[in-house]
Amino acid sequence: MRSTENIGLTVLVLGVVVLAGVLSNRVSERTRVPAPFLFLVCAAAASDLVPGLRARVPVPLVEQVVTVALIVVLFDGGLGIGRRRFRAAAVPVVSLGVAGTVLTAGAVTLLAHYACDLSWRTALVLGAALAPTDPAVVFSVLGRHEITGRTGTVLEGESGANDPVGIALMVALLGAGGTTGEQIGHILVTFAEQLAVGVAVGVAGGYGLLRFIRAVPLPGAGPHPVRALAGAAVIYGAASVAHGSGFLAVLVAGVLLGDEAVPYRMEIRQVCGALASLAEIVVFVALGLTVGLRALGRDDVWLIGLVLAVLLAFVVRPLLVGPLLLPVRLRAGERAFVLWAGLKGAVPILLGAFAVTAGVPDAHRVYGIIFVVVAFSVLVQGGTVGWAARRFGVPMRTADPTPWTFGVRLPHEPRNTRRHAVEPGSDADGTTLGDLVGAGDVWVSMVLRDGHLLTASADTVVRAGDELLLVTGEEDAGSAGQERLPASWAARRPPAGRVRRAGTPAGWTYRRRRR
Repeated sequence: MRSTENIGLTVLVLGVVVLAGVLSNRVSERTRVPAPFLFLVCAAAASDLVPGLRARVPVPLVEQVVTVALIVVLFDGGLGIGRRRFRAAAVPVVSLGVAGTVLTAGAVTLLAHYACDLSWRTALVLGAALAPTDPAVVFSVLGRHEITGRTGTVLEGESGANDPVGIALMVALLGAGGTTGEQIGHILVTFAEQLAVGVAVGVAGGYGLLRFIRAVPLPGAGPHPVRALAGAAVIYGAASVAHGSGFLAVLVAGVLLGDEAVPYRMEIRQVCGALASLAEIVVFVALGLTVGLRALGRDDVWLIGLVLAVLLAFVVRPLLVGPLLLPVRLRAGERAFVLWAGLKGAVPILLGAFAVTAGVPDAHRVYGIIFVVVAFSVLVQGGTVGWAARRFGVPMRTADPTPWTFGVRLPHEPRNTRRHAVEPGSDADGTTLGDLVGAGDVWVSMVLRDGHLLTASADTVVRAGDELLLVTGEEDAGSAGQERLPASWAARRPPAGRVRRAGTPAGWTYRRRRR
């Protein structure tokens, strides 16, 4: 009976923590305090108030939990980016993810050694741990507001790229065991090996998982997200066993799968997204439970952490990462927002756990400093990211919740279905469906306006913001939801008085909706 009661108490506590984490977004909207900061502070306070709680959550356990959480977060991030968005922002993503991470790590190392009087070994560990960013926190603190355009893609891509790069740098550093010239050379070789093997395994694993999903049908929707996540775990394990970056391999595989049409694609994205949100909560709670607020007052942990956090936000990132954005086609305000929104999150926590389990001197002090830097970044930068977006003129849109869905399931992939949205200022705005489509091989099956379904008829007037589901007569037009239009539309004559846009239906502009 005693063991049953203990299990019940554990399940009760976990359920309450998860519910509190889910509801924290509402609290965050009212108080303007980012939800991740609430997780950190509440968990740290609980570890001080509840005797023995910190001992039940050892740092090695946190390392294992955060590793699993990051596999899910990076795989979901890759799915959200996809190949099309990655190609559009490949240059800034790679430059920020690789060069930006290495430059930031070097700068933090110098500051920690000279400004904070830490040993070279401790400073190098701190530099590698604090280099990666976590824009996933940015999107969580924005609430219902979404960053649109290339700015959002750059933020997501930077986070996805520099997380594996930072982890590979830390692994190489811990494996070298020192800072002599020979050991520095070993660090560079190991770092390059981690990245190369990670990319190779990610590409092979991504295409292999895609073929496996398409070739082997499963009964019902439930097993498909499980298969995708299990495939991501296999890719991570294979890359790690091959002495590569498993996290980078998972990200690459997610990017390759992101735009592909696979069975039960929506269910896979929904499950991965939900687990990624839960993983973020778990990571911040784990960090708080393993530190405690009292420990921050010892050995000047809070002071060193605060100094490094301020220098990172106001000096290091603008001066070293800023020039990497100059070749990118972004406005000055958008560049400033990207620099300000480089928040710290889950990966520094994992890297701090790596240092503790590896027995690095002063590792627990390093872990506490990471806590302070992450807390500052989430509270100060995260708390003002919405204001910064408005101040710098970054395009945002309000994502109203859409809890209800309507549709049909088909036994085979639809090859002749297209989804389009009418942009503001297009010639289609104010035109009837009869004028736009006409008779022939196109049928408008659904019109969505302001969250409501409209009757689609020839007299229905199209407005900016409307979403239309089109069924064409061309079976070989490509996968459902892709941007390519039916070939016959290119020859369709525009309505009288309207100018035809090259390569699009008469009077249309369209954009791909993020699925």
